[in-house]
Amino acid sequence: MNILVINCGSSSLKYQLIDSESEKVLAKGLCERIGIDGSAITHQPAGGDKVTTEVPMPDHTEAVKYVIEKLTDPEVGVVKSLDEIGAVGHRIVHGGEKFASSVVIDDEVLKAVEECNDLAPLHNPANLIGINSCKKIMPGVPMVAVFDTAFHQTMPKKAYLYGLPYEYYENYKIRRYGFHGTSHDFVSNRVAEILGKKREDIKIIVCHLGNGASVSAVKNGQCVDTSMGLTPLEGLIMGTRSGDLDPAIISFIAQKENLSAEEVINICNKKSGVLGLSGGLSSDFRDLGNAAEEGNEKARTALETWSYRVAKYIGAYVAAMNGVDVIAFTAGVGENNFMAREMICEYLGYLGVTIDKEANKIRGEEITISTPDSKTTVMVVPTNEELAIARETLRLVNCENK
Repeated sequence: MNILVINCGSSSLKYQLIDSESEKVLAKGLCERIGIDGSAITHQPAGGDKVTTEVPMPDHTEAVKYVIEKLTDPEVGVVKSLDEIGAVGHRIVHGGEKFASSVVIDDEVLKAVEECNDLAPLHNPANLIGINSCKKIMPGVPMVAVFDTAFHQTMPKKAYLYGLPYEYYENYKIRRYGFHGTSHDFVSNRVAEILGKKREDIKIIVCHLGNGASVSAVKNGQCVDTSMGLTPLEGLIMGTRSGDLDPAIISFIAQKENLSAEEVINICNKKSGVLGLSGGLSSDFRDLGNAAEEGNEKARTALETWSYRVAKYIGAYVAAMNGVDVIAFTAGVGENNFMAREMICEYLGYLGVTIDKEANKIRGEEITISTPDSKTTVMVVPTNEELAIARETLRLVNCENK
């Protein structure tokens, strides 16, 4: 079965078509600037070149239409017709407490996702638009919702509650939810597979380090804690996000700069993190690394502050699980930036971590970067959220058909 994986943003749509049998990506692409002048689709068949075409996309329904056109195009397409797409898997950012696993989409599911819009106002409405657009273009094709928050729903109350009046949790469901769950689930499973063990038998800390970043603690096969919170703003210092803050800072800056709380939150989301710490130099860790090597003090400080925060969360999760067997690095920075990994691991001597510096120079490959005598195993495991979504979609569609 060929499965179309859709990831909708407010003005974008990423897609991959995956052969569920071989798990190969047949084609992938991106629709950009949906609803904005200059909209375009970039399509790349497996083994082929990227082709970008400017086309008017006033809404996501038109974007989905162009995706199908590209996939079935005689020259750059990879299937002959829509009939060759057996199911669609949709990435949904926030499932709140309503969804602890992926589900086949029906009207009740759509309503429940919509009820979570307040928790992810920038993402969930766009995800719903993507689902409804696909339903219009592909009536009768089964669709599955895979939630970023689902994997973290196994966290105990002591891990997800904030120190706020309990009524705010009861009335508004204000709590820590966590994100990147599909990635944390995929990587922790893969770690166990590589080691030839059951996930239930090992304690794993997954460091999903990209422009957005989070850490999770996986014990007895389940997530017991994770660094992101009610929103993806909590936790680690990220590319442009501040991560953990004293909440009083919001009102302090608002008063000093004559800004609204919403404007300060925007700064925390889009102008902070390593971008802000580096004096606006860059949110790209490659740029920061190069600048630091050339003597840029702010770039070095940004990297040191970032790596220190990651190491602190690792330490916290070692305590939460009363030990750790494996630390896994994944996502753009975690998979590809050996300097970032090295900076974090310098703090982990108390875990008996020793790193093979030659092995650590690898980029984007599955590898153990700790030495054989290291008391804690440290690995690089590339994530594949699209494949994880495709697998979940196939599983649920097969269950429906039984």
